Formats: sequence, C-alpha cells, structure tokens
Amino acid sequence: MHQPESDNRQTRRTDWQGDDYQARFDRLASTGIDMHGEATFIRSLRPSSVLDAGCGTGRVAIELARHGIDAVGVDVEPSMLSVARDAAPHLGWVEADLTAFDLNRQFDVVVLAGNVPLFTPAGTQAAMIQCCARHVSCGGFLVLGFSLGRGYHLDQLDADAEAAGIEHHQRFSTWDGAPFDPDVHDYAVTVFRAAPCG
Repeated sequence: MHQPESDNRQTRRTDWQGDDYQARFDRLASTGIDMHGEATFIRSLRPSSVLDAGCGTGRVAIELARHGIDAVGVDVEPSMLSVARDAAPHLGWVEADLTAFDLNRQFDVVVLAGNVPLFTPAGTQAAMIQCCARHVSCGGFLVLGFSLGRGYHLDQLDADAEAAGIEHHQRFSTWDGAPFDPDVHDYAVTVFRAAPCG
C-alpha cells in the first residue's frame, strides 16, 4: 500500500504553506490513490474519540469525523490549521506544540499518522510521546506511523513509550496491516495500549 507523504509538521517553518501542501494530497487522490488508509486503520480500533496529533491540513481527522467519530486535530503550523478549519469548521482544531500541550481531556485513540516523529526536533520525541500518552484514555491506543531509517528508531520509540507508561501492542509495515518486515518495507505502524482503568 502506498504510504502517503506526511501532512504533519511539528517544527514551525515559514516555507510550509497549507494550501500548497493540501494541493499535493489532492493531486494524489485524483490519481485514485487511497488517501484514507490511516483513518481506516484507526476505525478498526472502534474508537468513539480520536486526537489527530500533528494533524497538518486535517486529512485524517476529517475522514474520521465523516464516520461519526469525535475527532480533534492538533498541529503547530498555523497555515496547515487554516486549511483544516476551512475544510471542516465544525471540528476542533488546536494550534500547539506536541511536546507541550494539554487539552484537558483524553481520547480512545491518539494517532500520529504521518512521519510526525521525524518532523519533531531531534531529542524531543520522548517529550512528544509523553505528552500524547497523557491524552490516551484508560485502555486506549497510541498509534504512530513513520518511515524507518530517518533518525528516530523503533527501539527508541519503544523505550520512550515504556517510559510514558504505555505498552507495545502491535506493529505492522503498512496502514493496511501488512506484517512488520523491515527487510521488505521501510515503514512501521506501531500500536501502543494504555493500561485499563482500575
């Protein structure tokens, strides 16, 4: 399955313009590529609420909301959020840094759908995982998908998640659930689970 180029940016840069970025996804969608693999995967976890962390222009959150899921998006880049707000003004869009935010609520799933850890400044991924994990409800899931071999390694991700108090649950090579095999795929989708309440 094609892994969509990330629409998530956690380091503010003036050269990222939401309209231009969304146009690239629109072009891919016009060729028939399924742009909703991440949302389909998240829906399989049967959440009633999802935090799209590093939401970019809102592609994943908007698709989840279309299926009746309470979706909220968070991103640090205002031009990305502007596009998201124009596309879905009825959803909650929050401008915040993923390493230091507090929405004062928890979600059944927190998803970092497209290379978010790779756009987080080096050395801050642990803080990002910690912050996102605090927004996962009891028994809920933290799901991350990102390309391998680009600076943030799976062993470090697993260590950061363990330190944040969430357990490794599953790992795949694609959003459509291909078995994890780094010799075949250069991508990983990892699911962590929070402890149940009580």
